[in-house]
Amino acid sequence: MRHRFAAVSAAALLCLAGATGIAEAKPTSLYAPSAMVFAVAKGDGDTATVLRASTLSCAPSAQGTHPDPEAACAALNATDGAFDQLLASPNQNRACPMHYDPVTVTADGVWQGSRVSWKHTFGNSCAMNATLNGNAVFAF
Repeated sequence: MRHRFAAVSAAALLCLAGATGIAEAKPTSLYAPSAMVFAVAKGDGDTATVLRASTLSCAPSAQGTHPDPEAACAALNATDGAFDQLLASPNQNRACPMHYDPVTVTADGVWQGSRVSWKHTFGNSCAMNATLNGNAVFAF
């Protein structure tokens, strides 16, 4: 008798839950989320000091604290998620000193629904500027 009561109670609860309409997990947007934080830091490793940072969201529209979110989103879309493609060959017409004063650029967040944590360290700020010249993502 006890098992029959439990089965009837469970069935009643399921019917009641169906009548009240349990929420289904549905996406709230047609776009995969893309919300990133970009930073430029002095140093390499965990002791680097952030000099400047910018936020960027690309879906459904380009927005954030980035000064040119449309251009930055277009540059990121062109990489198709391969953030190393943001790095170009250094400008051959630009001479940089050969001293080591590291600068690290980072990208953290979610890009098209996938978690991203990317960083690249340059030997100094001149090398960074020569390599990222014309790159809209880190132009902040």
